[in-house]
This record gives sequence, C-alpha cells and structure tokens, in this order.
Amino acid sequence: MNALEIRDLTKHYGDFSLDHLNLTLPQGCIMGLVGENGAGKSTTIKLILNVISRDGGTVTLLGKDNREELKLTKQDIGVVLDEVGISACLTARQLGKIMKDIYRNWDQAAFDGFLTRLAVPRDKKFKEFSRGMKMKLGIAAALSHHAKLLILDEATSGLDPVVRDEVMDIFSEFTRDENHSILISSHIVSDLEKICDYIAFLHKGKLLLCEEKDRMKEEYGVLHCTTQEADAIPADAVIGRKVSAYGCELLVKRDRVPGNPSFSPVDIEQLFIIMAKEEN
Repeated sequence: MNALEIRDLTKHYGDFSLDHLNLTLPQGCIMGLVGENGAGKSTTIKLILNVISRDGGTVTLLGKDNREELKLTKQDIGVVLDEVGISACLTARQLGKIMKDIYRNWDQAAFDGFLTRLAVPRDKKFKEFSRGMKMKLGIAAALSHHAKLLILDEATSGLDPVVRDEVMDIFSEFTRDENHSILISSHIVSDLEKICDYIAFLHKGKLLLCEEKDRMKEEYGVLHCTTQEADAIPADAVIGRKVSAYGCELLVKRDRVPGNPSFSPVDIEQLFIIMAKEEN
C-alpha cells in the first residue's frame, strides 16, 4: 500500500491552476515537495487534507479516499502547517491534556520527550512563543499520537540551523519504521536533500519532475566546457546552460552526452532552479 496517491488533481483559482498533478508516496519513504512561492505546494497539501474543494482528480491517504474517509484516517495522520493551529492561550502542558482526548493513541510520554528534546517550555502560553518555538510545538504534537503519515508544510520554517538539523534527525528516525511516511514541503532544499527518498518539483502549478533522489543525481550532471564544445552536445541532452567569460556550465542528462566526459554532481536546488528557469 502507498501512503499517498494523487491522480490528476486539479484546482483553479483566478490566476492560478494546479494542473493535473500526479504523485505517489510509497510507504516507508519521505517525499520532499519543492517549489517557489506560489508554486502550489500549500494548495496541494490543503487538497490532500480536504480543507479546500478540488475541481478534479482523486487523493488516497493510507489506502482510503480522503473525501469519504478522512475522519477515519486522521488518527493516523500527523499534520504541521505553515501556521500552527494551536489556541493562543494554551500552554504545551495544557495541549497535551487536550490531545489525549482527541487521539486514541496519544502518547504523553513521547510528547514530553519531544518537548524536552526540542527545548519547548511547558508552561508558557502559545501566543508568547516565537515562530520557531510554535513550529517545534506543532512538530512535537504531530509526532506524539503514533501517526503513520506526517504531512508537513514548511515545518522547518523559522528554526535555526542547529534545531533544523535535530528535527531532520527526528524525521529520519520516524521513517525507520517501514509503516511510516512523510510528505514535507520546504524552501530549504538542503534540508530535503539530506533526508528525502523522493523529490517532487512543483512550478506554477505543474509538476516538472518527481523521482527518487539518488536516481535524480545519477541521471543529471554538470558539465564544464568551452562554448564550442557545448555547441557540439546534442540539444536533447542539455537541460540548461550558463555562459560566462570562462566558458559554459551545462546541466545535462548524463546518458545523452557522447564520449566519456567528466561530470560534476548536481545538487537538488541547482537542478530545480535551472529547470524552473527553462520552463519560464
């Protein structure tokens, strides 16, 4: 069973369309959703959670239709959105007491452990938290009811690099259980590159690419060459190019470049930026 299946998902706004999106997140894996502001990442997550209505397509969560059986599956889903939806007057200690009446598998010991690990104060009101502290409390709550699927929208936003690294470790630990999966969107592509099994590029409502991260790095490479050498490379091998006084830097599909050139590895952020520019 896949943790998440999206088929031909479509949503139209006045000046934006999510265009027949197709994604599959296998169970036990982490998928990173990459895209610039306005690409459709938050819209996609809201559609997955059935917070907004779709214009077409289907979404299956843990084997169940998200419109018909979301109430049944919500016990198995942990969610952290860009704006953490916790009452301003609550403390972390009070939140734990409320959550145990909402989630049948609420684990207070796990929650207390995450609060300690992430240095979240127990008796300070949520309205007094910094943005980063709010995100940490949201993450702690999402991880403390034995969810099978985490859906995270910019969940590392506002966290300093040290805490982000700790949170990435927590997410990696979560998916050591083969029944656990994560869909995470982030502007911080380097974080996703560390932990994700799959990367999906979303640009202006369209899916540019969705592949296993390791396969993506094997398939694409950076080639440094002269302008004359660049002109001799087949057009269908070149994804993007950058020309300077020192020569050309090409993003290429490795298997379409003749000969045996020396490629430099491509990082995920670089690949997304070049593909988005070419799409424009």
